[in-house]
Amino acid sequence: MTAMPDDLPPPNHAAAGRWDEGLPFALGDSGPGVSDLQQRLARLGLWIGDDRLGHYGQGTAAAVRAFQRERGLRVDGMCGPYTWSSLVEAGYRLGDRLLYRRNPMLHGDDVGELQRRLSALGFDPGRVDGIFGDMTAAALADFQHNIGIASDGICGPRTLAELWKLSLRKGGEDPVTAVREQLLVSSKAQTLRDRTIAVGEPGGFQTGAVALARALAAIGAQPVTLHHPDESDQADAANTADADCYIGLRLEPERTGVRTLYYRGYRYESETSRQLASLVLEAVSAALELPPEGSFGMALPILRRTRMPAVVIELGSPATVAMHTPQLAAAVTDSLVKWVSNDWA
Repeated sequence: MTAMPDDLPPPNHAAAGRWDEGLPFALGDSGPGVSDLQQRLARLGLWIGDDRLGHYGQGTAAAVRAFQRERGLRVDGMCGPYTWSSLVEAGYRLGDRLLYRRNPMLHGDDVGELQRRLSALGFDPGRVDGIFGDMTAAALADFQHNIGIASDGICGPRTLAELWKLSLRKGGEDPVTAVREQLLVSSKAQTLRDRTIAVGEPGGFQTGAVALARALAAIGAQPVTLHHPDESDQADAANTADADCYIGLRLEPERTGVRTLYYRGYRYESETSRQLASLVLEAVSAALELPPEGSFGMALPILRRTRMPAVVIELGSPATVAMHTPQLAAAVTDSLVKWVSNDWA
């Protein structure tokens, strides 16, 4: 019989990385790492059916798929490194631990909740992404200064008490973050000239990335091409380049159409990225004569960790795409021009 949440011990965050070397977990696997996975799923209200504790059966796979859908991850029913880290992050609640800027940066649902509350109170933590970076530390210190306590950038019991108190009075959802993203797009001239556009692909579509970079350079933009299979590395490179926007190109042989992805997570959606994703979907599907499969908010590493508006374009029918790469590049470029000119309203 599967354990119920009340039967489970509290999450052991200190041991969260113990099973990293055993990843990914998939159907047929067994052992203490699978037991830990199942217990984390159960604490989130995701049941593993009739699977024995420690055995990765169909029930566990179904629970993992449900978690992946809920968190905006790629849904495959396997627990790889990013699904595992997302499970660990989901176990943190605001107040479970001290939150502060450190290396490596703290990740977790508690950080996301802190960011959301700071933003709702008018303090800009940057994107609500569950990552405690420099902007979150600055917003927290600003909040502390404004309420008259030591502005050390550490979210401890006293800061948290004041945060709860003021949040309950004001309520609301992330207005500062949404306004800041829109200003990043509209604060410059309504053209792509001199804007830095990161163009990334994980391998297998270098010709597409190069074609898009050339099309962007032809109208005065400053493209930066990123060729790396690791989405986190691409995000770091785009952030280092201080890009104004990120466009990712992915060939998906199992698809027949086109879909676009933008950032959504921690009860926050990047509205500017959603707008661009919609424009790109319409233009690219028409240019390639491939069916549009929709725009979706997700929390993939490349979308979550980039500090600028970001869109990933997943392209089915690779043979068709390869024959129409110039049309693809032109369609994406035209979408970006329309987006920065606010000609989409």
